[in-house]
Amino acid sequence: MILTYVAIAVALFFAMNIGASGTAASMGAPYGSGAIKNKRLALILVAISAFLGAVLGGGEVVKTIGSGIIPSDILTVNVVVIILVGATFTLFLSNLIGIPLSTSEVTVGSIVGVGAAYHAVYTSKLIIIISFWVIIPIASFLITYIFGKIINYMEKKWPHLKGQGRWAKWLSLLLVLGGCFEAFSAGMNNVANSIGPLVGAGILSTSSGILFGAIFTSIGAIVLGSKVLETNGKKITKLSLLQGSAVSFTGGGLVVIASVFGLPIPLTQVTTCGILGVGTAKNGLKVLQKNVIKRIAMVWVISPLASLVVSYALINLFTKHNLYNILVVLSTLITTLGTIYLLKLVKKEKRTLNDDKA
Repeated sequence: MILTYVAIAVALFFAMNIGASGTAASMGAPYGSGAIKNKRLALILVAISAFLGAVLGGGEVVKTIGSGIIPSDILTVNVVVIILVGATFTLFLSNLIGIPLSTSEVTVGSIVGVGAAYHAVYTSKLIIIISFWVIIPIASFLITYIFGKIINYMEKKWPHLKGQGRWAKWLSLLLVLGGCFEAFSAGMNNVANSIGPLVGAGILSTSSGILFGAIFTSIGAIVLGSKVLETNGKKITKLSLLQGSAVSFTGGGLVVIASVFGLPIPLTQVTTCGILGVGTAKNGLKVLQKNVIKRIAMVWVISPLASLVVSYALINLFTKHNLYNILVVLSTLITTLGTIYLLKLVKKEKRTLNDDKA
């Protein structure tokens, strides 16, 4: 019974981090463009919209997370705790450094790590999910790139569309509505990541799980979302009101469609690629060279693998008691970190030699 309460507590803490990482990023475009200057108000709107999205449309993704990737009979209380700890640990570290991490990738990675330990993963479903992790962000980039070109033309021909004069109020309102719509889609898709394993294990019913998850996701958006909002809104590229609207409505629409089909989608990738799309349309490819984009891309790649390794190691340590697999995991981690360190040393030595020659 105590372990059940631990599982619920970890899931709700995870939901708070989802609120920070996923749903707070959805208001990045309105905040970055100046449609909402008050950060606290932006986060409150995110919290309300995400809550409504989870309660009204989160059921299909809950089914996928709970029983669509690995068999539900594997999901004992012990295993659920391990899945949630693996995902939450990775996500929490990301929130501390202000990087908008994909909660879907972290959660699916953690679930796959457990499935790999038990040799039980629905690979066909997993391939579909991973495929859409690539397809949806690319679609977001391409759609917003096209919108960006159109918006650039319109703003040059009609400068008042940049938000000047009496148009500023209505364009700002449009963008805020777009941000709320995107936060709604985030709640619809991402809340399932925290409570899906609990529902799959029969610890909570779908309705009560969604309700609790929605509440704590909203709390997380308000309490923990400030850094991620700053990263997505101000450090990638400056957006006009129309550009921000294109990002929000495109991202929200794509995520809602995915949610209807029960696909857990990385909202932060969709949103950030949308911002990059309009930024590229305006400033060319140089926007892709910013260091923050490189950092975000790196975390996107590492996040599912990191949570997979953590959950796989925890299963072998606490459930299967297979120390040989733990040894393999630790050896792989040490080798990887050592290789990265050596590459940095080689790069530093080359830079030193070049400086000496100069």
